[in-house]
Amino acid sequence: MATSRSSSRSNSRALAYLESRKNLAGSACGVVGVGLALTGAAGSLWPLVVVGLYAAGALIAPPERVAPPEFDPSEQLGVLREDFGRLREYLAEVELPPAAGGKLTELLELYGRLLDPGWVADVLAADPESVHALSRAVRTDVPESVDTYNRARWWNRLQPGTVPPERHLERQLSVLFDEAERLTAGLHEVETRRQQTHTTYLEERGRS
Repeated sequence: MATSRSSSRSNSRALAYLESRKNLAGSACGVVGVGLALTGAAGSLWPLVVVGLYAAGALIAPPERVAPPEFDPSEQLGVLREDFGRLREYLAEVELPPAAGGKLTELLELYGRLLDPGWVADVLAADPESVHALSRAVRTDVPESVDTYNRARWWNRLQPGTVPPERHLERQLSVLFDEAERLTAGLHEVETRRQQTHTTYLEERGRS
């Protein structure tokens, strides 16, 4: 079984090389060497000339280009939606102070509107930097903020008088909300430019 697979892979590699640019270029140069041999220009060393020309052609041929993998942005958002669902389940089990809880609710609603399947999510998927920023917030920033709050709250009970941990949590959530609003504004700007571009195109077409 293993021998059969190994043989199949070897045959595939051999066929791939026969069709490669290196082999085609080397063969073309080798044909030139055969022509020199037939005319007698290569002398008695014509086999070495043919092999040398083939090797030279194979060396100067451009390398084969391996196409990079294609990633479907919609699939990335699908995975992110699943992670967002797990985040919401986790947060539903956590007790937060009212102010922080209200800010977190606003933040999650904004994330949810961006991730809801539809044309908004399509605009988001077309912007890798925005997808990265939202992924970082959902998978790292929000859970880290809530978890560190819970840990600090326990320590604060042992050592009262320090800065209340809910203050830090509120500040962190405010920063994340501002970041999400900037992200949303950036996507809105993309759509605005798209509309303006279409207006310009129609006006120029009308003048022509």
